[in-house]
Amino acid sequence: MPGSKVPDVDFLNAPLPAPVALDEERTKSPKRFFNRERSWLAFNWRVLEEAENPRVPLLERLRFLSISAANLDEFYTVRVAGLRELARAGNQTPAADGRTPVEQLVLIDKDAGRLLERQQDVWKALRREMEETGICLLSGDALSVEERGEMADLFLRDVFPIVSPLAIDPAHPFPFLPNEGFALAVELERKADRKTLRALLPIPTQIDRFIRLADGAGKDDAPIIRFLPMEELLLMQIEQLFPGYVLKGRCAFRVLRDSDLEVEEEAEDLVREFETALKRRRRGEIVRMKITSEAPQGLRREIVDEIGVDESEVIEVDGLVGLAALKQLVVDDRKDLLWPSFRPRIPERVQDHDGDMFAAIRQKDMLLHHPYETFDMVIRFLTQAANDPNVLAIKQTLYRTSENSPIVAALCEAAEAGKTVTALVELKARFDEAANIRQSRRLERAGAHVVYGFTRLKTHAKISTVVRREGDRLVTYSHFGTGNYHPITARIYTDLSLFTCDASLAQDATKVFNYISGYAPPDGLQSLSISPLQLKAHLLASIEAEAEHARAGRPAMIWAKMNALIEPDVIDALYAASQAGVRIDLIVRGICGLRPGVEGLSETIRVKSVVGRFLEHSRIVCFGNGHGLPSRKARVYISSADWMGRNLNRRVETLVECVNPTVKAQIVSQIMAANLADVAQSWILGPEGSWMRPDLSKLDNPFSCHRFFMENPSLSGRGSAGAKDVPELTHSSD
Repeated sequence: MPGSKVPDVDFLNAPLPAPVALDEERTKSPKRFFNRERSWLAFNWRVLEEAENPRVPLLERLRFLSISAANLDEFYTVRVAGLRELARAGNQTPAADGRTPVEQLVLIDKDAGRLLERQQDVWKALRREMEETGICLLSGDALSVEERGEMADLFLRDVFPIVSPLAIDPAHPFPFLPNEGFALAVELERKADRKTLRALLPIPTQIDRFIRLADGAGKDDAPIIRFLPMEELLLMQIEQLFPGYVLKGRCAFRVLRDSDLEVEEEAEDLVREFETALKRRRRGEIVRMKITSEAPQGLRREIVDEIGVDESEVIEVDGLVGLAALKQLVVDDRKDLLWPSFRPRIPERVQDHDGDMFAAIRQKDMLLHHPYETFDMVIRFLTQAANDPNVLAIKQTLYRTSENSPIVAALCEAAEAGKTVTALVELKARFDEAANIRQSRRLERAGAHVVYGFTRLKTHAKISTVVRREGDRLVTYSHFGTGNYHPITARIYTDLSLFTCDASLAQDATKVFNYISGYAPPDGLQSLSISPLQLKAHLLASIEAEAEHARAGRPAMIWAKMNALIEPDVIDALYAASQAGVRIDLIVRGICGLRPGVEGLSETIRVKSVVGRFLEHSRIVCFGNGHGLPSRKARVYISSADWMGRNLNRRVETLVECVNPTVKAQIVSQIMAANLADVAQSWILGPEGSWMRPDLSKLDNPFSCHRFFMENPSLSGRGSAGAKDVPELTHSSD
């Protein structure tokens, strides 16, 4: 197949760059770590830069801008809110990099301020490009008389019944705005006596921020897609909302609140406690308010005073407030401004077995790479189990899933058919708590056993087991994933699904379920490790074993891929391995606390980040095991865990060893090799914390791992026709 071979590109095979020398104090002090929060902001800068990347289609760039804005909102409602709480309590405990909460907040506010300004600049540039290509965001003044009449009708029909104008005066308490609440504030003058009135128009979340108008006609009668912001419609209808008044001034503002949950650890009814905590979240303390710079000073001052927000937490915006809502402008009818369409593949092996998942898995272990291979196979696995009379029992973890989840529907169907169904529903999945409560009640009504796991630990592991009677024996089919059982996010998140009927993995999975439901620590796990019990220790031991190979003069290499790397003990273990001579290549999408390329500390470590069409989410680690990489003797793992303190110490996570030769070849020689070889959407981390991307202007066709995966099927999912093409895992030392 043309283009099916991963090229030998710089990051994978080039000599290591000359290390940067840092003084001895820095290599042993907290300065050996990058700050977590600043590293996260650096990631969001990379996301925003994709909104400026001319190689990305225009509306996809708009989507990146929306994602960057939504990311920053969540960062403030969770991370910054927590730091401010610590700072106000006088907490001086330093982070791993040695900075106190107050010191971190100063740096965050400075960098986040620059990021906010850049987001507005990017929006203005994108808006100009959109107008040039026939997509316009209009003001009310740009509408014709006929269109203004149509908007008046729409307002009375769809908006007027649910918008509540609220006066601001001593007789009317200032209204409560929930987290991410958005409102229009107006200053009015009564025509009769010129008396002033100030009022708010909170915009309900149930209505779209942008109203699509009838298409206009451009050059050569080409259609122009036009939108009107909701705040513009409200301003157009001021007289309907405030009869007898004229508009004198206005502004828009939006609040972000502390979104962390506080749950009593000894709560008798965990579901009810979470429901109460969710109500408290809506009323969390404000951590940031954005307000448009056009606000009249008196109106602005009254809003700030009434809301009770500190001036340091008020951000004036010269542009559009609420950039996250711009995703509503990404329209499907402009295919020329979107990524080319892509249909996930059905694995050839499943087709060889006429769609029978159990038969395909019985043949041998199968690893699917989502979204390139369709997540429908995971749904089919469970749906087939629900309808199979030979299936006796199903066990399933649910951390995040969709609103009308086909996974939950299959589990309910199985329970209603009399099968034993055990569902571990994690109530502590941030921002999905309410959805998970609804899903758990649905499962209970169907007759499933619903388990909520530990109060102090989140269950983040992705496991499903199906017990099937085959002849005179029971066979357990297992699924281990790196991502959530969420069919919608599985279209854009890159994750791995391992299907197996290996008996040792089945026993291990059953022990993990028993641990979660019965609290008894699993004994004698054979093929997987779990946190918080063994996973971290296993990682540290494996890293040290690679260092021993290096000290003994054997080839020593580690390849790892994850979303975040900040756990200090793991970073120090990688530093020690580097000093022993281990070559370490890391793909870290987001936060990275490790300094690569420091003389005497990490000179054999390189770190890259891949940001592109799909969100890199899979977690992988490969150890050369004394034979370098790639090698058929390497030890290869997939995991649900990032290398963070929360994942390794405060969550139930899995690290699963892959032993099937084809699966190992797929992970090492296809997935990891392509990610390491990627140039088109890669950033390289320097020892001082800067992320640099290659100069693509000098390359005719820079290699893109996402394009490669879209064009080439996963090795272990290929059918009989492609089986002979599986590459050998070889290395000169084998």
